[in-house]
Amino acid sequence: MSGRPEDELEHALLEVRELIESTVAIHRDRSLRERRITTVEGGYEAVLEAAEELIGGAVHSIDIVHARTPLSGQQPERPVRSERELIYSADEAVAVRLLASPALLDESFVREQLGRDRPVAIRVARVPPLQALLVDGVTGLVVAESAVGRRASLIRAPEVLHTLHTLFAGVWSNAVPANERIVFGDRDRAALARQILGALRAGVTDEVAARDLTVSVRTYRRHVAEIMALLGASSRFQAGVRAAELGLLPLASAPGPGGHTGR
Repeated sequence: MSGRPEDELEHALLEVRELIESTVAIHRDRSLRERRITTVEGGYEAVLEAAEELIGGAVHSIDIVHARTPLSGQQPERPVRSERELIYSADEAVAVRLLASPALLDESFVREQLGRDRPVAIRVARVPPLQALLVDGVTGLVVAESAVGRRASLIRAPEVLHTLHTLFAGVWSNAVPANERIVFGDRDRAALARQILGALRAGVTDEVAARDLTVSVRTYRRHVAEIMALLGASSRFQAGVRAAELGLLPLASAPGPGGHTGR
């Protein structure tokens, strides 16, 4: 995706909205069985039931966008735990990806993924107000604002699903892994931390690592101390162990500063 990410996201969301509206209009007169987009009536409880059915039938993949908040003045429609339980109800063989806006990131859910055999992959990005569930590339459930207000739609229209998948893939590729955001706060700090952690694992001296990062040795050691504090580690070794648990270490085969490898 080119240009400013937020502009491209808004444009893509407008395309999705227009596609939903036009497809609904085209197929309004068809029987319910033939419609490729149907409105989910009955409030959030009905949306959760539809989501549960889709997740239960997933075979290969589930992609989720969680970036829609209640309307101003409204109470949350359902505890977050219900949505979490829906995600956990997926078959173990199904790959699950969750893309959340910063305001809606559930840090306890992120931490729950540590140590799981098949964790939910979670990333964070600025996403337009949208709640979406994409299953196996053939079915979607979307809750978004439309010309007639908030609409929950069950989607099997290929052209709409293609746009949704393009939107998801583009944002996902540039999003920050949730565990990095929780620990380090933003992408730049996370990238620096990965370089430093890679240097520590490779046994690179502080002098060499500082030179490769174009900072003074004093500044490098300050960064190391800050990373240790963020990871709750009392030693560099403990910092490495904690970083490995969080999945923050770069690949062992990747070169560290100064051309060293992690081997």
